[in-house]
Amino acid sequence: MTTIHTLNELDGQPHANVFPDAEPKTIRLTLDAGGEVAPHSHPDREIVFHLIEGTIELELDGETHELSAGDVARFDGDQEIAPHAVENSTALIVLASRSEA
Repeated sequence: MTTIHTLNELDGQPHANVFPDAEPKTIRLTLDAGGEVAPHSHPDREIVFHLIEGTIELELDGETHELSAGDVARFDGDQEIAPHAVENSTALIVLASRSEA
């Protein structure tokens, strides 16, 4: 089975679940300039954060990383994350279950 979505068609602000009930969990995050998500973590997940458009200051465990459209960040979900939009921004976030090596 193949499922295809256009990110702009998804419902939900600031979060839209791209493929509900599927793994890995995939979220579209849309923030207006000045918008932010409160600090939080995703234990037992590996995260890929792809900024599609805009500019975001991505705070990870108190360290700020500025991402521009096209940038991709990968990090451990145990870290505390808090994205802050510098300008209107859209990101695709993949939260994969941490594999046991």
